[in-house]
Amino acid sequence: MKIGKIIQSLSGFYDVISDGKIYRTRARGNFRKRNIKPLVGDLIEFKSTNSNDGYVLKVLKRRNQLLRPLISNVDQAIVVTSVKQPDFSFNLLDRQLIALAIQHIQPIIYFTKTDLINDDQFHKIKLVADYYLSIGYIVILSRESFMDSNLKRLKDNFKNKEVTVMGQTGAGKSTLLNHIMPDLNLKTGVISKSLHRGKHTTRRVALLNINNGLVADTPGFSSYEALNIDYRHLKDYFPEFVNNENKCRFRECLHVKEPHCAIKSMVDNGEIMKSRYDDYIQLFEGLKNQKPIYNKKK
Repeated sequence: MKIGKIIQSLSGFYDVISDGKIYRTRARGNFRKRNIKPLVGDLIEFKSTNSNDGYVLKVLKRRNQLLRPLISNVDQAIVVTSVKQPDFSFNLLDRQLIALAIQHIQPIIYFTKTDLINDDQFHKIKLVADYYLSIGYIVILSRESFMDSNLKRLKDNFKNKEVTVMGQTGAGKSTLLNHIMPDLNLKTGVISKSLHRGKHTTRRVALLNINNGLVADTPGFSSYEALNIDYRHLKDYFPEFVNNENKCRFRECLHVKEPHCAIKSMVDNGEIMKSRYDDYIQLFEGLKNQKPIYNKKK
């Protein structure tokens, strides 16, 4: 019996790396009955007589798990955020940041397509980037989308980590990885003129060895799923709320309708970005009114 990590899932087969070697495996027959689905990133116990004929025996406990992309045991996520084609979305970015925070995954916000906007538009995006930087996020933005210094900064972060590259379809995930490591030659997409959305080019999740780290190029998405947390805990995933909540009159202030709320005052004063608060209210109401889902399969 061996222990390894799943680095690719394709058509019912799982490629596993163990002691520097790659083995192709299949899941045991009873996994489906027990509702167990191995994921890319999983640490597993497996048995193999040769490199092309192995069986996954057990999926070890996961540290975390994302749904989009479907991957486990992630240390860091590069949130590839397009400023044009597709247009920048506060709501989508905030949803991704919250989903990562829930799973205790460190995000890096990387803005792309900056060559497609004019100087005035870039200035507005820079104000946005500066705000996210001020509340504690790692943010990479430059007038040139793929500056060598920025690529080196990302590459240096990969060492000894499992990293996922995530973002909207067409945002430039594969293009970013191709700039970091040209030998990868990953397929890149084009924007559908009729829908103004990117065409899907990455069809699978696979971990690539880059700078002694495992980096996932993952399928994009056109929308992001609902969050699955108690609406009363949503405020805990907004750093600027957490850092100032002790200024509120009520200890358990939800920053919605309560009087003497410091967060609402900071929004009115321009200290907290209104788009962030608007996203909070939208997500808060959605979670509060969300019907519970019973016997949901994982």
